[in-house]
Amino acid sequence: MTSKKPFSKDILIIEDIESLVNQLSERLIHDIFRLYKRRGAVIGISGGIDSSVTMALAVKAFGADKVFGVMMPEKDSSPDSESMAEKLARKFGVEAVLENIRPALEGFKCYERRDEAIQRVFPDFNPVTDTSKIGVNQTGLDQNLPPVFYLTVYDKDGNERSTIIPINEYLQIVAASNLKQRCRMSMVYYHAEQKHYVVMGTANKHEIDQGFFVKYGDGGSDMYPLAGLYKTQVYQLAEYLGVTKEIIERTPTTDTYSAEQTQEEFFYQLPFDVMDLMWYGFENGYDHKKVGDVMGKTAKEVGIIFNNFARKKKTTDYLRAHPIMYPGV
Repeated sequence: MTSKKPFSKDILIIEDIESLVNQLSERLIHDIFRLYKRRGAVIGISGGIDSSVTMALAVKAFGADKVFGVMMPEKDSSPDSESMAEKLARKFGVEAVLENIRPALEGFKCYERRDEAIQRVFPDFNPVTDTSKIGVNQTGLDQNLPPVFYLTVYDKDGNERSTIIPINEYLQIVAASNLKQRCRMSMVYYHAEQKHYVVMGTANKHEIDQGFFVKYGDGGSDMYPLAGLYKTQVYQLAEYLGVTKEIIERTPTTDTYSAEQTQEEFFYQLPFDVMDLMWYGFENGYDHKKVGDVMGKTAKEVGIIFNNFARKKKTTDYLRAHPIMYPGV
């Protein structure tokens, strides 16, 4: 039986990144062209680190001429997302198309349904001039408390108001916002089917394991090359593959709400360099005290964080579950 490596802050450094990239490239070539028998891959690109690394990896594996990017902004998207995605596609020689999904979302009443729920909490909220976002309580994961979600709104002068959001309004806002991811996936599959390509998903290990994705939205792809990689490892691949510096240095956001919202603020509650190591310790069964000694926490705090990880994983099992197939008579 092989003993575990001593827990350290360097434990997630990829020692032979060239070998890893080659392995991923060979697997992509096999799965796309031999297993699925498709001609290439379509990727939804947003100027974020995960979609950028996925695109760069695909180009490395089988060439830019077999990779197609789709940029899908909407009313609440940051202009930086489109410009960064466009620059990256140009750098790697990938053909990319712009598909503004705002009209489709208006047809689904995405914004109307969301704003209706916000106005039940803040009746004077003006969807034309004001912005909003949902965030989780920032007390941290080292307390034995379930996450509490807050609704924050900003008026045209930048004045902020925030309150704990009631469950019905929370569910409606999230359900309406999730139309964005489901609309994007429909668009990506249109282009994939039109070209006889696969849809390459961009989710990393944390997004999949912790349930930070929309079922049949960004969770509805044919493959996830980054599924086994922690966020800090995705950044290591970004450096190796030549992703542009402005994308590497950009703070990861949800790019979903009208007010700017980081992924840490909305969901993770920990910075990636801390969360990666804590999650590694959690899923590999490291002793709480040993993890705490490295991370500057007590064994009790580590235990609470691990319990919160387990709770998060359990409550998002539904998102990772395949449809239940019932037998016939």
